[in-house]
Amino acid sequence: MLDYLKIFEVIVAVLLIFTVLIQNKSVSLNLTNMSGWMAQIKKRWPEKVLHIATIVLGAIFVINSIVLFVL
Repeated sequence: MLDYLKIFEVIVAVLLIFTVLIQNKSVSLNLTNMSGWMAQIKKRWPEKVLHIATIVLGAIFVINSIVLFVL
């Protein structure tokens, strides 16, 4: 069981790295270009799927790491 969790951890880590690296890099936190006007950035379908996938994979990675630590 412990070996399966370790393999699952590696797979989730690789998928998490992949989803972070393929995300759009043009969106940044540069506040100098906004000149006081803050607009909500709406994500379209591919960006939204990648954003949700990153959150889910991050949560799975943390939960699996805690389980491996406890075991």
